[in-house]
Amino acid sequence: MSEQAFRIIEFSPAHGDAWRALNEAWLVEGGFAIEAKDRKVLDDPRGQILTPGGRIFFIQRGDEIVGCCALMAMDDGGFEVAKMTITPSARGQGLSRRLLEVCEAAAREMGAPRLYLETSSTLGPALALYDSFGFVRLPPRETPYVRADVFMEKPLG
Repeated sequence: MSEQAFRIIEFSPAHGDAWRALNEAWLVEGGFAIEAKDRKVLDDPRGQILTPGGRIFFIQRGDEIVGCCALMAMDDGGFEVAKMTITPSARGQGLSRRLLEVCEAAAREMGAPRLYLETSSTLGPALALYDSFGFVRLPPRETPYVRADVFMEKPLG
């Protein structure tokens, strides 16, 4: 499929099942447990992400949702980039970078001072993408996720 066949859309209630399925799939694929914090965010995206001021973006190919990423509002006015995944059949086409570009543009539009993320050192392709996108490593910190051992931010100011 050509790059033009993909489009980015925002969350609507009809996307709840796709949101849950995409994220459960990458967690299982990565050998990770679906943790309590995952369950809260996957089962209640409106209450956990949208109502507090965040956004959720999807990549759609035809009628199929093939990727997603969330911006979760943080106390400092920044946004955590969370739950980014692309289905295996759509990988290798720059879609994760497109999601990050949309997230950064949305965060800048909302006046955010930074993007933040937590990830796993086992996710090599994701780390390479974040490094190339301008994220810098931060010291370890407390996190609700057992799998998270890499902490990164990208200042937007």
